[in-house]
Amino acid sequence: MIIDKIENCKLYVGLSPLISKAFDYINNTDLLGLESGRYEIVKDDLFALVQEYNTKNREDCKLEGHFKFIDVQFIISGAEFIGISTLNNHIQISKSEERDIAFYEGDPTFFKLERGMFAIFFPDDLHMPGIKVVQSLNVKKLVIKIRI
Repeated sequence: MIIDKIENCKLYVGLSPLISKAFDYINNTDLLGLESGRYEIVKDDLFALVQEYNTKNREDCKLEGHFKFIDVQFIISGAEFIGISTLNNHIQISKSEERDIAFYEGDPTFFKLERGMFAIFFPDDLHMPGIKVVQSLNVKKLVIKIRI
């Protein structure tokens, strides 16, 4: 798991060529101008999901993890808390291999992700996005999925 500001992304481009391409996309795309939806970057190996939503109470959010993809989550506008934890000692409550997602029970630690910040979640990193900071806010987020 990596949490940082986009201006520090050069520290992480050496992790993989696809992570480097993900940061190129973030830095060279008019993200505010993108509508919600899916955008292909490198066929099915690297694609972007633009999401817009209102943040919710913690009780209404789920702790999730993925198996086939790394998530690079970048906040275009707004702010949210994200719960984070490792896969260890968490009970899986549901799973969809087709959607590459599983949900877990557990008590995560929380951090604030705001405009210009990103988080990279690897398969052993559980995350609970979309939690309101103080009050519900509209968030526009880019989630880049990187096949492993």
